Amino acid sequence: MAAADQATDPRPGPHRRSRGEVVAGTRRHLAPADRRTIRRRAARSPAMSVPVDSLPPIRWPDRPRSSYDVVIVGGGGHGLSTAYYLATRHQLTNVAVLEADYIVSGNTGRNTTIIRANYGLPEAIRFYQHSLEMYRDLEQEIGAAILHQTRGIVWTAHTETAMRTERARCLVNTACGARTVMISPAELKDVVPQIDLAGGGRYPVLGASHHLDGATARHDRVAWGYAAGASQRGVDILQHTPVTGLVHAGDRVAGVQTPGGPIAAGVVLSAVGGRVTALAAHAGVRLPIRTHPLHAFVTNNYAQELGSIVASTELVCYVSQTERGQMLIGAEFDAQPSYSRQSSFSALRAYAYKMTKLLPFLRELRILRSWAGICDISTDFSPIMGETGVDGFLVTTGWGTWGFKAIPAGGEAMAELIATGRAPALIEPFRLDRFARDHLVADHGSAGTR
Repeated sequence: MAAADQATDPRPGPHRRSRGEVVAGTRRHLAPADRRTIRRRAARSPAMSVPVDSLPPIRWPDRPRSSYDVVIVGGGGHGLSTAYYLATRHQLTNVAVLEADYIVSGNTGRNTTIIRANYGLPEAIRFYQHSLEMYRDLEQEIGAAILHQTRGIVWTAHTETAMRTERARCLVNTACGARTVMISPAELKDVVPQIDLAGGGRYPVLGASHHLDGATARHDRVAWGYAAGASQRGVDILQHTPVTGLVHAGDRVAGVQTPGGPIAAGVVLSAVGGRVTALAAHAGVRLPIRTHPLHAFVTNNYAQELGSIVASTELVCYVSQTERGQMLIGAEFDAQPSYSRQSSFSALRAYAYKMTKLLPFLRELRILRSWAGICDISTDFSPIMGETGVDGFLVTTGWGTWGFKAIPAGGEAMAELIATGRAPALIEPFRLDRFARDHLVADHGSAGTR
């Protein structure tokens, strides 16, 4: 592994240093005791230097055609992946993706890029395990570097109640094919040497579950890769084309209204993130969805390698390291429903306080940028996919904080439903009519740090 650059600290005053570091001149070095356990971060992947514009070109039509077989509303990850799989798996290319702004401008471009399958219910685990496996081969599938890295995720437990929860998580994960094991504090220290097992004296770590296949990937590269692949096969991707309403033909939806006029469609799929209830209302569909902000922030570069993604149910925070070495930190969605995408100082302060108790080296880093996205949360915290009871109108929504993880499997499943008229068994539990049938998939972990 190539050594990371040891840059001179540009800040005035004495060099601030984290535990286990000593200062020699103006350069920082790891003390010998830590050098055995904390690894220098590997040299940056060559793919980091490949700009997104180097992906295969995307056709940008000047205007939409008057009609399509399928119109997908929403140019995020789920809309673009559905279009891609319609074209590649089912040879349906008379498809349009309509985006009100620019593609990936919404939640796909604002998430924290974690891929995992360690949920609490079999229905969710099986779906996300399939998506996790699709991500492994996605670079070959779409022909684009998405910077996929399998890192593992450790889920720390700080009370006996949390230990029981994590043991139960391991059992159900293992039964459904998601590799998750319990580890002791000593084993956790081997995986993440930087962790303070005392939790700053307030959050002592009793153990953790270790989801071995947890991973990360670049969100913009995933979505742009799908967009390029769909476009090359004849799908029209139209930016700055908001949908203002739906076209009706009797009891069915027969197209969409745009500022440029109506567009006829055999099927309309709502893949909107945020304000999905407004679009569904045009079809006469009421969705059990609330929209909440979700905050995240990123720090400056940390020269050492964080061995795994670290998360905690009780601290309700998680942290991963980007390809550039920055620390990316997120947490639970806000309790107050809102469409706001403004980050707040109070949220940053709360997240920073808790994560520095668990990972003390974070105190030496600075917050470079913060942002917020919006999460569509269903009443049972699981997604809603498929038919709505209105002919010609389908939805993929209610993704909470787990939408990025589901992009490959969600797009594949919705494409199969549109092309064949039959929902794959993997998404049957997530039908909208489960609420009327009282067959809820109540997994709070689907929509937060749980």
